[in-house]
Amino acid sequence: MAIKKTELYSSLWASADELRGGMDASEYKNYVLTLLFMKYVSDKKNDANSLIDVPTGASFEDMVALDGDKEIGDKINKIIAKLAEENDLKGIIDTADFNDSTKLGSGKQMVDTLSKLIKIFDNLNLGSNTAEGDDLLGDAYEYLMRHFATESGKSKGQFYTPSEVSTILPQIIGIDENTTAKQTIYDPTCGSGSLLLKASALAPNGLSIYGQEKEVSTTALCKMNMILHNNADAVIAPGGQSTLANPFFEDEPDVKLKTFDFVVANPPFSLKAWTNGVESPDKYSRFDGFVTPPEKNGDYAFLLHICKSMKSNGKGAVILPHGVLFRGNAEGVIREKLIRKGWIKGIIGLPANLFYGTGIPACIIVLDKENAQNRTGIFMIDASKGFKKDGNKNRLRSQDVHKIVDTFNK
Repeated sequence: MAIKKTELYSSLWASADELRGGMDASEYKNYVLTLLFMKYVSDKKNDANSLIDVPTGASFEDMVALDGDKEIGDKINKIIAKLAEENDLKGIIDTADFNDSTKLGSGKQMVDTLSKLIKIFDNLNLGSNTAEGDDLLGDAYEYLMRHFATESGKSKGQFYTPSEVSTILPQIIGIDENTTAKQTIYDPTCGSGSLLLKASALAPNGLSIYGQEKEVSTTALCKMNMILHNNADAVIAPGGQSTLANPFFEDEPDVKLKTFDFVVANPPFSLKAWTNGVESPDKYSRFDGFVTPPEKNGDYAFLLHICKSMKSNGKGAVILPHGVLFRGNAEGVIREKLIRKGWIKGIIGLPANLFYGTGIPACIIVLDKENAQNRTGIFMIDASKGFKKDGNKNRLRSQDVHKIVDTFNK
């Protein structure tokens, strides 16, 4: 019998409660999500469709057997390491140190904390978690990400795009039941992968997924998230490299960017140090025909990287701060040149205070290179008034999302 969402959510949040106090929310998400992953693959190990091999001595049941063990932290690390070794997941599922006394306490405190944590997950049956096409585990992952982003405060919300916003982007760039698995989608700032997964979910046969994320720990979350959503073949670049300075996806032998059918992105807003590591002149020719974006604001650097990463008939949607619509100087020049090329199909103004990490309003820039030379205008939607208050943030309701998508597409 499938587990209820409410039961799953409350158990997952209870596990986070066990870890509060010793570390920041941006750190304890790694512990909770690692155990979530371990429990899921262990419960699925006899499933013929499972993508993960669980060798002897590397299951969640082996963790349960450690209840009260004085060396529980070290032994959990070894269990996870064994599963990682078997499935080529080193550096992905083994990033959280369960033997770290600075985060989990020492002696009896660590033993009690980890024993309680494992018991919470042991009470969940994730083996039959899907009912009527529901992606319960995926929903749980997003539930946690949303709460972690809220808990983490201003500087830590960048790994999560609110799911309501994530659902808009693929729908307005033409991803639907006719999209084929061979078609490619790319996110140059993919975070935990939510935009890519929302897009893939709209295509019944899936999509060929590509992503790059600078933060190493967030890259690990993204790779786990892909496996949890049956997208283990997604190509996610190794973490640690900025997309602007060291784009992972190139077309050989030419030194030029690989191009994709679809591009979606929610880059860090107005990144001040975007030029770090970027060669001058840019060897990927991203700014050719334009001007170089201002040194202390990376919004247009990301936008031009996205344009360069689109095929000649490619479609894209990118979330950027509202300022890209009216700031002057170099950005004004780039904006005019983009408009004259006809690449901008539409602009959707969003409500303020939607995103974790900032209260400023944002917009979605909709890009379409197909028949761009014949484009005579830009379809603009002001969707800034449709939202509900949710604590100290605003949130799009399902009717707001539907209205935006319906208005744009029809």
